[in-house]
Amino acid sequence: MFPRRSCALSSTALAVGLLMFSAAQAQQTSGSLNALAGKGDKVTIVSKAIGITREQVADKDGAVSFSQLPAGDYVVTIKRADGSTVTRNVSVQPGQSANVNVQQLEQVVVTGLATKTIDVKSAESVQILSKSEIDRIPVARNTTAIAMLAPGATLGDGRIGSTSSRAGNVPSLGGASPAENAYYINGFNVTNIVNGVAFNSVPFEGVGSQQVKTGGYGAEFGRSLGGVISVTTKRGTDEWHGGANVTWEPDSLRGSAVFSKKDDPTSTNPNDWYLAKGPGYNETLRTNLWAGGPLIADTLYAFALVQAGGQKIRSYGTSQQSETKNDTPQYLLKLDWNINKNNTLEFTSFSDKSTDKIQNWKQVTANGTAKGDSLGTDEYTTGGDTNILKWTGWLTDDLTLSALYGVGKYKRTSVVESAGCPYVQDRRTAPTKILGCATTIPISDPNANDKRTAYRVDAEYSINAQHTLRAGLDSEVYDTVDGSVYPGPERKLYQIRRLGAGSRLSNGYVNGATPIDYVQVREYFNGGTFKTENAAWYVEDNWQVTKNLLVNIGLRNESFTNKNADGIPFVKVKNTYAPRLAAAWDVMGNADLKVYSNVGRYYIPVYANTNVRLSGQQLDKTNFYAYTGTNSNDKFQVPGLGTKLGGEVVNSPGAAPDPRTIVDPNLKPMYQDEFIAGFQKALADRWSVGVKYTHRVLKSSMDDICFGAGAAAWAAKNGYTADQAAAIGDTVDHCFLGNPGRDLTANVDLNGDGKLVAVTIPNSALLFPEKPKRTYDALEFTFERAWDKKWSFQGSYVLAFSKGNTEGYVKSDIGQDDAGISQDWDYPGLMEGANGYLPNDRRHTFKFWGSYAATDEVRVGANVMIQSGRPKNCLGYYAGTLDDVSIAYGSSSFYCGGKLVPRGSVGRLKWFKEVNLQATYTPNWLKGATLSVDLLNVFNTRTVRAINEAGEEALGTPSPSYGQPGASSIQAPRRVRFLAQYEF
Repeated sequence: MFPRRSCALSSTALAVGLLMFSAAQAQQTSGSLNALAGKGDKVTIVSKAIGITREQVADKDGAVSFSQLPAGDYVVTIKRADGSTVTRNVSVQPGQSANVNVQQLEQVVVTGLATKTIDVKSAESVQILSKSEIDRIPVARNTTAIAMLAPGATLGDGRIGSTSSRAGNVPSLGGASPAENAYYINGFNVTNIVNGVAFNSVPFEGVGSQQVKTGGYGAEFGRSLGGVISVTTKRGTDEWHGGANVTWEPDSLRGSAVFSKKDDPTSTNPNDWYLAKGPGYNETLRTNLWAGGPLIADTLYAFALVQAGGQKIRSYGTSQQSETKNDTPQYLLKLDWNINKNNTLEFTSFSDKSTDKIQNWKQVTANGTAKGDSLGTDEYTTGGDTNILKWTGWLTDDLTLSALYGVGKYKRTSVVESAGCPYVQDRRTAPTKILGCATTIPISDPNANDKRTAYRVDAEYSINAQHTLRAGLDSEVYDTVDGSVYPGPERKLYQIRRLGAGSRLSNGYVNGATPIDYVQVREYFNGGTFKTENAAWYVEDNWQVTKNLLVNIGLRNESFTNKNADGIPFVKVKNTYAPRLAAAWDVMGNADLKVYSNVGRYYIPVYANTNVRLSGQQLDKTNFYAYTGTNSNDKFQVPGLGTKLGGEVVNSPGAAPDPRTIVDPNLKPMYQDEFIAGFQKALADRWSVGVKYTHRVLKSSMDDICFGAGAAAWAAKNGYTADQAAAIGDTVDHCFLGNPGRDLTANVDLNGDGKLVAVTIPNSALLFPEKPKRTYDALEFTFERAWDKKWSFQGSYVLAFSKGNTEGYVKSDIGQDDAGISQDWDYPGLMEGANGYLPNDRRHTFKFWGSYAATDEVRVGANVMIQSGRPKNCLGYYAGTLDDVSIAYGSSSFYCGGKLVPRGSVGRLKWFKEVNLQATYTPNWLKGATLSVDLLNVFNTRTVRAINEAGEEALGTPSPSYGQPGASSIQAPRRVRFLAQYEF
C-alpha cells in the first residue's frame, strides 16, 4: 500500500498524484491496483475467477496500493467508518496499473487497459494487446506478426534467422538489428542467444496478451538494444471453460507462387529482374483443443492446450524441387496455486518443437513440376521444451517478493540424407544452377542444441507515498552445442564462375586478355560445446516528486562471461552500469494530458555465436582453378579442376586458439544510449493521440578485427623487432575480438617462449576510415479510438532515419547472422564507404487497423501497412588502397566495378503495401460458436524486401545474379484463413 509519508501533501493533491503512481511489474507479467478512499477505510479486492482476496486499511490520505496482482477482473469494495460500502469493478492487465478514486462519490476514475485511457504513470514506449484485441485484427498468427503492429517496426531480412519453415521471422525495432531484441514468456527469457534471431513461443491460442516495448523500458530489463517482446499466457479460472478450433489456409485460394526471372518486359533495362508466376503449393490446417478451470476451488487452477495439424509446402526451383511437411504437435500447461492469501505459485510448461521433413528431387525443367531423380529426405528441428516456476509472496502490505526459476531448451538439429554430396553451383548464368546431389549448405551439427538455466528474484518495497523501491537480480547459464560443415567427403563448396579479361581474383591472381571459366573451391567446418553466463542486478526508485510528476530513477549492472570448448573464459566483462531516468508529468492533474521523457543506457551480451566462431575449431580456406569444362560423370557432378590460379586463401587454420590470444582483455560489450520525449492527449469519445521523438546512438561496437598487417607495420615503426612485429601481426591476423574504433590490446607471445605480453595497438594503426556509427532518429505520431463493443480504430505514422556504418549484431547486406563476429571491421577496406542509410532504414511507415460490429453477431475488421523501401547497395571486390586483404572477401566491399559506391547510394526498393480484411460471425443461436474468415494481402502484392547486392564475380567481372530478389524476402501472397471455433 501507499504507507504514511514523511512530509505532508494535501488530500486533494494526493488524489491525483497517487493515480499516477505505480511501480513497474516484475517482467510485466503482473499488474497493480491503486485506490483512493477515506482515512481508515477498509479496502478489499477480490478476483473470484482466480481466487485472489487482499485487503488493506487506507492511510490518513486514503491511499491504498496492491502490487504484483495476477491479471484478471477484480471487485474493489471500500467499507467506510459509518458502515456504508462502495463497490467498483476493475480490470488489471499485465504491466498496467488499474486506479480507482472514490474519495468523491460523484467522481469515479478507473484507468487500465480495458478503458484505454492515458497511463500517466509510465514513460515507456509500449504497445499492449490482449488476445481479444488480437483476435479482432486480421494478421498472421505468430509473435512477430503481432510485434509488427508496433509503430515503426520493420520485418528483418528474410535470410536472417532462416530455419526452413520458420525463415526470416524476426523484427527490427527502433533501428536496431533483428538480432538485438529480447523475448519473454511469463517473465522467463526465451531469446535464443546463439545469434539472437530465434526464440521459443507458445501455441498462438495460448497467448493471453503480448507487449512490445520499443524504448524507455526500466532497469529490470536488459540484454536488448532493440525492443522487448513479452507474452503472458492464458490461465485457469474459477469456472471450467474449454474449446476447440480449426484454422485452415487452403492452397486453392492462395495467390500464385512466383520465381525471379531476368529481362523484365516492363523495364527499359534488359537486365532487370521481375517475379513470374510459377507452380507451388502451400496449405495449413491446424486444430487446437483447450480447457481450463479449478482443480481445487479457490486454490489450484489449470489451463491446458494442445495444438495439432500442420503445413505442407511444395516448392519448384531452377535445379531442384521439394515437398515440406510439418505436423509436429505443440502444447501449453499453466498451473496456478494460491498457497494462501499471501503466497502464490505458478508453473508454466510448453513445447514449441517443430520438425520440417523435406523430400527433395532434381528438376527436369527449371521451375517445372516434373520430378527428376530423388535427392533424399532432410529433417530440420527447431524449438524445444520450456519449464518455468514462479513464486510470489506479499510479505507485508509494503513488501512484495517474487522468485522465478526456469529451464528452456532449443534444438537446431538437422538430418540431411545428401550430406555425402559436395555442393556444386554454376554461377555463370542467372539464376544460379545447383549441380550434383547436395540439397543444402552448410549442414549443422546433428546434435546442435541450446539450454538456458535461469533464475531471478525481484523485490518491491513501499517506503512511503512518495517512494517505492524495486530491486532484483538474475542469472542465466546458456549451454550450447553448435557447429556446421560443408557437405561432401571433403567438406567443400564448388562454384563455377566466369573471370573477365584483366579481372582479378580475391587471392590476387590477374587474368589475361581472354575471359575464362574458373572453379572456386572453399573448404569449411567449425563447432564445439560452449557455455555462456550472464548475470545482472538492478535497483530503482519510483519517486512521486509532486502531485503531478512521477520520476523513475534506476540503475542496472550486468556481467557477461563466455567460455570456450574447454570451459575456459575468453570473454569476462564485469560491472557494466546502465543508468535509467524517466519522468511522466500529468500536466493538468486529471490524466488528460501526459508529457513524458526518458534517457537510458542499454547493453547487450556477447552471444554464444562468438564462442563458436572465435574460440572453437574452425577451418576456412579457398583455392581457385581453371575449369576444364567437364564435370564428373556421377551423381556428384564435381567440376573438373585444371591449372591452379594463384595461392590458397586461409581465413582460419582449423585449430582451436588459445583463449587468451583472441580477445581484448579490456573488451566492452556493445551498448547504446537513448533519449525519448513525447506527449499523449486524451480526447472525447475514447480517442487519444500522441507524438514522440526517439534518438538512439550506438556508443560501443564489438566485432572481430583481423588486420594484422596494420598492427605489424605499427609495431615495426615503434621499437619492436621484426620477429616481434610479425608475432603481433600474426596474433591479430587470426581475428581478434575487440571494440572497433578504440585501441586494441592483444596478448602476444612476443619472443616465442610461450609468455604472453599485453601489447596495446592504437586504433590509428588499424586504418579504419571511421569509428563505429549507428544512429536512429524517429518522429512518431499515434492515434487510438478504444473498443467500446461497437468499433475501434488505431494507427501510427513514423518518420525515421537509421544511419551509420554498422547494422549491429547482423549484416543484412549479405544475409549474415553471425552475431558479434560479422565481416564488418575485419579489414579497413570492408568499411570504406560503409557509412549511409542502413538496411533497416524505412523513411516512412504507416499502420492502421480497426474493427466494427455491424450487428451483435457480425464484426468486420481491417489492417493496413504501408512502408517505404529498403536502401540498395552494389557490393563488389575491394579496389581501394587501405589494405590488400579485403579483396579476398569477394563481392563484399562498397567498391563495385572498381569504383566506390557508398552504402545506400543505389536507390531504394519499392514501397511495401498490404491490406488485410476480416469478417467474423458469432451466432446467437449457438452460443460459444465463432466463424471467421481473414483475407491477408487482399490485393496479392508481392513486394521484394531484399535483393542480392553482390555485384561482381571477380574484380571487373559483373555478377549475372546482381539484383535478384531474395526468395525469403518476397512478400507473402494472398492467403485466406478460415476459423471455426466453439467455446464452452
